[in-house]
Amino acid sequence: MHHRAPLAAAGLAAVSVLLAGCFASSAGGPGPSGQTRIKLAMMQPPRSGLSPFSDDAFKLSRWSAAETLVTLDANGDARPGLATGWRRTSDTAWEFTVRPGVGFHDGSTLTAAAAANTLTRATKAVPKPRILDGVALTAAVEGDKLVVTTGTPDPLLPQRLSSPQLSILAESAYAADGKVNPVGTGSGPFRLVNIGGTTSATLDRFDGYWGEKAKAAGIDVSFVPDGTARAAAIRSGEAHIAEAVPVSQAALLDPPTISEVPMPRTNTLYLNTKTGPFADPAVRAAVRETINRDQLISGVYENRADAAKGLLGPALPWTVQAREELTGRVPAGRANGAKITLATFTDRAELPEVASILQQQLKDAGFEVNQVVREYAHIEQDMLAGRFDAFVLSRATVLDSGDPVAYLKSDFTCAGSFNIAQLCDENVDRAVREAEAAEAGDRRRAAIMAAEAAVLRTDAAIPMLHERVIQGDATSVEGSVKDPRERALVTSATHVK
Repeated sequence: MHHRAPLAAAGLAAVSVLLAGCFASSAGGPGPSGQTRIKLAMMQPPRSGLSPFSDDAFKLSRWSAAETLVTLDANGDARPGLATGWRRTSDTAWEFTVRPGVGFHDGSTLTAAAAANTLTRATKAVPKPRILDGVALTAAVEGDKLVVTTGTPDPLLPQRLSSPQLSILAESAYAADGKVNPVGTGSGPFRLVNIGGTTSATLDRFDGYWGEKAKAAGIDVSFVPDGTARAAAIRSGEAHIAEAVPVSQAALLDPPTISEVPMPRTNTLYLNTKTGPFADPAVRAAVRETINRDQLISGVYENRADAAKGLLGPALPWTVQAREELTGRVPAGRANGAKITLATFTDRAELPEVASILQQQLKDAGFEVNQVVREYAHIEQDMLAGRFDAFVLSRATVLDSGDPVAYLKSDFTCAGSFNIAQLCDENVDRAVREAEAAEAGDRRRAAIMAAEAAVLRTDAAIPMLHERVIQGDATSVEGSVKDPRERALVTSATHVK
């Protein structure tokens, strides 16, 4: 809501006092040949010492320090990375050609054996990288080729290998005790040279990079969890780039310094289909007809979000083009004073506000609404156990493979591990199975849209809006990436004018 802006503005002076402690005084100074280093303010500090087997891998990817065998295009289709090509040799085996002439930051050379070493280490990591959950994978070398075999047919294996959690590092990165050190062991245009605990990281340009040499001399990273401080760093010039600018701060920045792109994250209202009033499909349909998305978008997200027409949004452009008008929906019934409990969590600042507006909308439609709001850690167990009638969740719809099938399976099938709606529908399960088995490309995309339609017909989940990535860039910055998947940020082309 716009009333938050003055409060945020009043806090900027106090925040600015803290910025000197967030950013090293030498950061951003002239680099070799007078080229400027990029000052980057990031939201979350490392949680696992920047181990690529953890979510910290996305930082290495966003800094262009580590690379994967496969990359993804805008549609989520597999494209060459450290592998120049691949072919499926059987139902469960794939052969990859490793890119020649790639050197790691430690001076060693990329080979099929080095790639196999990373993948083998990943399968033995504790915990295992999320992208390999439920996947039996082995990697071997045959001649000069990398051969990857899965326990069951996996039509999505190339996309799976695009996950930053499977970034290929030099063999020197891996210790006997299972720890991984990414310092000086990647292959990207920037070499990680120092990790300052949970406060900073330093990267220098790697002149031996196999591709286009970086235009910037290096990157000086500061981890700034406070969103107000990240925004203030753009205003003050303490940062050239700030990721994840909060909606409440965006209006305080000069328009040329703010960019927004749709992200694959949907704010959804999950309805309990197993017990309570929403076990009745007609009552769920009444909620579907009640929700005013425009009020949520303008009142909470300050018009920095997109109204949802489906579970999948504009971050996946093909879904917008392929979605057809939905038929066969249950007609809306009446609330008739039904008592419901609406819940959400505080960890994402906008969600309690969304829940408050929904509470009023549902009351106006004839429901009696009790609201429960807690920290996520204290509400997840009850949420998954189906102890609420309705739950507001901001949910990533595209996971590490760049494919939404895993989300549809976990959230909406009978055996789904994240089935908040307690949904068990034969048509949904069948549609998701067909999508999971489909080959990548147009056939799989069509099956995904059919599965989305099957879920929407149940009204177990009411998609409300699709969130956007809001990024701050100084006007002197050129070439930073605005990536819906948040895998890329600073690349070879990124520099300060």
